[in-house]
Amino acid sequence: MILKRFRASLLPMALAMLMVNCTLPKKVKFKNSIDTRDRQINYQSKKIYHFQELGVSVSNEFNGARLNGANQSNDSTITLHFAPENTPINKSPYYAFKTWSESPRQVYFELEYPKGFRHRYKPKKRINGKWSIMDSVDVIKTDGGRVLKLMVNQKPQLIAAQEVNSSDDVRQWYMRKIVASNDFVHLESAGQSELGRDIPVLDIYRGSPVGKPIIVLLTRQHPPEVTGFFAFQKFLETIVEKSNISTQFLSKYRVLAFPILNPDGVDLGHWRHNANGVDLNRDWSKYNQLEVENAVSFIRESSKKGGGEIILGLDFHSTYEDVFYTNKTRKGTTLPHFIEDWFTRLEMDIKDYKVNEKDSNSNKPVSKGWFLYGEGAVGITYEIGDHTPKERILEIGGASSLAMMELLLEIE
Repeated sequence: MILKRFRASLLPMALAMLMVNCTLPKKVKFKNSIDTRDRQINYQSKKIYHFQELGVSVSNEFNGARLNGANQSNDSTITLHFAPENTPINKSPYYAFKTWSESPRQVYFELEYPKGFRHRYKPKKRINGKWSIMDSVDVIKTDGGRVLKLMVNQKPQLIAAQEVNSSDDVRQWYMRKIVASNDFVHLESAGQSELGRDIPVLDIYRGSPVGKPIIVLLTRQHPPEVTGFFAFQKFLETIVEKSNISTQFLSKYRVLAFPILNPDGVDLGHWRHNANGVDLNRDWSKYNQLEVENAVSFIRESSKKGGGEIILGLDFHSTYEDVFYTNKTRKGTTLPHFIEDWFTRLEMDIKDYKVNEKDSNSNKPVSKGWFLYGEGAVGITYEIGDHTPKERILEIGGASSLAMMELLLEIE
């Protein structure tokens, strides 16, 4: 099934916005242009696969699932087929499925990817609402894939490359942890995604927003990158925890936090792209994709209406290791010494921690380059490793948030 872009229904709204705002978001030039126009995608068929001989069922009928096919290979093995939403795409196969059986039994699940793709993520399972990494003795290496040995029974198990955090899961988190009981958190919307899902924004400040410098936090441009999302969660929870430092910080600064920028890709179980088959973190130049266009419009309109300068943008992602991608240009930006001071603080505050920084001015139209070239602000891509322990992620996320607030409060 091929998804085609259709915005005719949005035309009246767009015209109304143009009458009010006069202009669409100003584009930002990058050295290397990337074509971010819509590309065809292939949907996975949502279904339950029943294997009567084994008495075992496998399903992808939930948000965040990824399973493109299944067949029984022998009397104890089910082969599961996984494919990306389109190509070219990064070589990081994502998978997520549920399984159960009529009676307890051991089953082998072979994870099969298209030619040229190799296994990346350690399998995780959720039973009774709790996630854990599968024991290595139950994960058998194959050429490019894996075979998982599972004891299954009537209680469904969810197996996934990374913990599934759908748009509903994300909403439950921010409503419970960020919005509830915090009258200084204002739940807003930047608009809708291509498929009509909400793009929530948490607008956070104490008192009036007028004149307050703005810090922008982004995450989930790439659906499976949930370790970065975990750091984002702890970072934001630290900002709103009503400590003395938090109260002072939010009296002086304003935070715009986007907890799920690609809700379509997340719920569709995509490996990397949005519903139009495009990498959102390559569209921070021409804004061909609705999600980026809406986010940029919201950020700039908030800055314009409130008279607050955009000074810092942190975009939370996941990769093979913990790393901060920064821009080389510091002089002349909003916070010329922030990066060096921040990293120094992190190494002081976190036990046995060494900052891994890779600096280069963005040639491709990614968010950190947009903050630099479009706003003269500091832009950082905040990456957490795929297999960084959850406890360590939360430690780094909390410490980096606290250090940021303390450093920015020192600025007169």
